[in-house]
Amino acid sequence: MPWRGPRYEGELPTLGHQVINWMHAYLAAPDRAEYEPFRLTREQAQFVLNLYAVDPVTGRRRYRRAVLSRPKGWGKSPLLAALTCAEALADVVPDGWDSSGEPVGRPWATLRTPWLQLAAVSEDQTKNAWAPLLEMLREGPVMDDYPGIEPLDTFVNLPQGRIEFVTSAATSREGNRPVWCVLDQTEEWRPSNGGVKLASTLRRNLGKTGGTSVESPNAYVPGAGSVAENSAEFFKRIREGRARDKGLLYDHREAPGDTDLGDRESLMRGLVHAYGDSADRNGGWVDLERIAAEIWDPDTDPQDARRFYLGQITHAADSWISQPEWSAVADVEKVLADKDTIVLGFDGSRRRSHAVTDATALVGCRVSDGHLFLLGCWEQPDGPQGRDWEVPTSEVLATVADAFRRFRVVGMYADPAKWESHVATWEAKYGRRLRVKASATHPIEWWMTGGRSNLIVRAVEKFRSSVVDQELSHDGSSVLTRHVLNARRRSSRSGIQIMKEHPESPRKIDAAVAAVLAWQCRVDAVAKGLGKESGGRGTPGKGRVIVLR
Repeated sequence: MPWRGPRYEGELPTLGHQVINWMHAYLAAPDRAEYEPFRLTREQAQFVLNLYAVDPVTGRRRYRRAVLSRPKGWGKSPLLAALTCAEALADVVPDGWDSSGEPVGRPWATLRTPWLQLAAVSEDQTKNAWAPLLEMLREGPVMDDYPGIEPLDTFVNLPQGRIEFVTSAATSREGNRPVWCVLDQTEEWRPSNGGVKLASTLRRNLGKTGGTSVESPNAYVPGAGSVAENSAEFFKRIREGRARDKGLLYDHREAPGDTDLGDRESLMRGLVHAYGDSADRNGGWVDLERIAAEIWDPDTDPQDARRFYLGQITHAADSWISQPEWSAVADVEKVLADKDTIVLGFDGSRRRSHAVTDATALVGCRVSDGHLFLLGCWEQPDGPQGRDWEVPTSEVLATVADAFRRFRVVGMYADPAKWESHVATWEAKYGRRLRVKASATHPIEWWMTGGRSNLIVRAVEKFRSSVVDQELSHDGSSVLTRHVLNARRRSSRSGIQIMKEHPESPRKIDAAVAAVLAWQCRVDAVAKGLGKESGGRGTPGKGRVIVLR
């Protein structure tokens, strides 16, 4: 019979309950003087339930990849060790439905010889999950009920199959047929140490068996090109509807962006949020006072503290705005109303003969409170869909026209590069009604290139200062966020400007440029006294952190 159907909105069938019960019954808790059964926190159990979700139509596992991103000490390694044991022996392969419409599973050994791998870029890293895995097996009841298990120091013999650890000698792994791979600390897996190649090899091998991989990174450094960063970019594509495949479970938790490392109360709130059920204040094992002491140690770099203990994805060395700074001014509860007084910023592009076409973006900013919101961003799709792609000019023009119809637009600044004729048309159509003008002769044209470097530098600096000082807010758009965090600082004779990490980079910043233009227009509007007009909705607020599931 088919699945019984959801009992609450969003419910999916899952083998996770059976997997959790198996872990509790057969595995020992690591790092104990005497035997104790392994137990999951509620937060860990929820990840297992999500990981083993079954598609009710196809009957297959919903996710082929997963990322579990938590701060140091949260308990990632024991959980992944337990999952590896379950994948080796428990009923984890979907096998239809029982008479009550609940999913049932069977072990891998009924389909093929299970081969499981714990991978890292160095042998020291593999010990993170390998040591607790050996304890769980050696001290647990599993040794009595599954004859033939041999937990040796360097590999585990199964009744059928094997568990082993591997490092970044990727070429020697090509052609293997694992059913399960743990990719540990993937924030450190970079092209330079073979980590990116190893991840690609392992995933290709898993594709041959229908197996699953789970990454367990700490927060990554943007721009380093790590496997963790690439997986985060993949999830962003899924969330924004730009990816054809949605087989990635992305579970990341971080402290609020406005967490103040120097303020005890703020820091403790951030740590409690980041560590969740593992925090001692929530009944867990992580001593938050000790973590705070490590953070306040003069030898601890503040950026490292945010990455390792707060789970915050901070910034690359040349980043323009950091993730905590940007998330601190997110306010998803502010509501726009028709006829609100706003200004617009626009940055356009055209088709490129090579590489990835730059995006085209339109950003609005409410004059009364400085709230930024994305009205549209047109980006070249990934894969075959993006071949011969061109910016949908008619759609862009319709979005601009709709903004002028819906809102009271008092100003619009647009970089006219490659859109000169359209900008001229907007000036002819809307120029007289605009109360804020870029110039008397060209009310909308605001060049971000050429001999205007002094003006550009000042506009960029005003925007950044307003973010840091929390004088603006934004709608939390993932696209706008991605473009802002992609922007890199570049020095010029006049000061700091923003650019992509390199000219051919697929990581676009056009929405960030449009936001700078909108903010500059808003600054000019306030200088004319327009900021005193009513029309804002909502109250300024602090950022809200979204936990990705």
